[in-house]
Amino acid sequence: MMNASILLQDSLLMIWNNRNSAERLSLMEKIYAPDIHFYESNDSEPFVGIESINNLIGKLQQEWAPDFEFVVTESPKFNHNVQHISWKLGAPELTVAIGSDIAFIEDDKIKSLYLFLNS
Repeated sequence: MMNASILLQDSLLMIWNNRNSAERLSLMEKIYAPDIHFYESNDSEPFVGIESINNLIGKLQQEWAPDFEFVVTESPKFNHNVQHISWKLGAPELTVAIGSDIAFIEDDKIKSLYLFLNS
């Protein structure tokens, strides 16, 4: 298994912070399983596949200020094929969201990704 402890960190920092759709898609192919499922909330259907997630990221980024980015707030954790990371989203002087992600890894790629927002 590749360095499992950084897969989720790379997802957050290299994919979700990347504002270039083509670059994002190329990175997704290296980090995500082709049939990845992203669970944004318990009240919505999952986003399935890298194209679907890439489109979601692009849509969200259009709503954010240009300087918004994700920042890791504590070291990523992993246990076998499960990873956890905590983060905040915003600008240097403004945090608009705090949360964490949990990912299930299969064949050295993120197979499913779950978002947990702090209230």
